[in-house]
Amino acid sequence: MSQPSSMPADDRFHSAHVPELCPGFIRLTWDPVWAVEKRIRVCDYTCDCVPTFYELCQAGGQYFIRRTRRVGGEVLVDQSALGGRAQTFLVWIKVLTGVAG
Repeated sequence: MSQPSSMPADDRFHSAHVPELCPGFIRLTWDPVWAVEKRIRVCDYTCDCVPTFYELCQAGGQYFIRRTRRVGGEVLVDQSALGGRAQTFLVWIKVLTGVAG
């Protein structure tokens, strides 16, 4: 049996990285996390190797985006408003492309 090779130094093991915000970006409203449902399903996420990363979440038929920030040794978590699938997916694409944040 062969030994597993060490992990490559490239980005094959990273999730999507959110680019810098575009000039004139759409400023999203972020609210403190509230208990929506007991079960939250993470549908997609960005790489957590950077200080700010995002998760596209679903709970009870509603969708939202959760933002996690590591600032000065603290972990701050907030989320967008609840919305329908199509509406929230459009916002998610804007976050992934740096158009909104």
